[in-house]
Amino acid sequence: MQAAIYGRILPEAYGNDVLSLLTELNNHQIQLCLFKTLYEQYPQITSLFPGVKIFDSAEDLPKDIDFLISLGGDGTILDTVSLVQSKNIPILGVNFGRLGFLTGTSKESFSEVLNDLLNRNYIIDKRTLLHLDASIPLFADAPFALNDFTIGKRDIDPMVQVHTFLNGEFINSYFADGLIVATPTGSTGYNMSCNGPILFPDSASFVITPIAPHHLNTRPLIVPDDSVISFEISSRSDDILCTLDARREIVSKNIQLAVRKESFTIKLIRFKENTFLSTLRNKLSWGFDKRN
Repeated sequence: MQAAIYGRILPEAYGNDVLSLLTELNNHQIQLCLFKTLYEQYPQITSLFPGVKIFDSAEDLPKDIDFLISLGGDGTILDTVSLVQSKNIPILGVNFGRLGFLTGTSKESFSEVLNDLLNRNYIIDKRTLLHLDASIPLFADAPFALNDFTIGKRDIDPMVQVHTFLNGEFINSYFADGLIVATPTGSTGYNMSCNGPILFPDSASFVITPIAPHHLNTRPLIVPDDSVISFEISSRSDDILCTLDARREIVSKNIQLAVRKESFTIKLIRFKENTFLSTLRNKLSWGFDKRN
């Protein structure tokens, strides 16, 4: 069995936790394949785990990996999506970050779930991605997002006007700082902070949410995920900002943009006790009011 381990540069205080996790996997005869940045942060890995493999990109990541462990928070999980792409490798998020909607396993509880992981005693959540079509090449070989796509103004630029269409039919012209199109997975991210609705992961929908709209009657809109959402942009500035998850591009306001459902999904590992509602209760402190 092979496990890929991905992580950004972690605070020094987490060093023992990382090495302990790797040791537990190694003790179960798991072949380790580490992301280069993580490998270079801990020089002792070479002597502790002889034969460890290294990967540095999507091309380097072996297709026969049994699962990938992401060490960090939700942002780290989003990084792994552009590495795994359509390889169909299940991803387990181990929370070394803060809120962590997607990282349901804490670093302290990893030992408790390891046997379930190795025995495949878990649930696979297949998460929908957004795919971006543009009139010029954008986002290299990964024009997709697990959380969201956004169009927005740059820094201190004035508002943008985003003319938005659903399957070619006009929806609205949004006067706003920007516009979010979020997947169900991304509905608890930027979308939620802009008062967008929370969607269940299997709801087969996208949500269009304006960012600081200028009209009081502008509201988020939930649409079927088999739709094509296209945009035309008006702005006093020549350039606008586009993002896919944490990645960004500065583009001309004259660009043609559309988003649709990606042809493949991302597999997230979830243990039976970690339901979506329990995650909402724990992360958002629902039900903890003393009046309950």
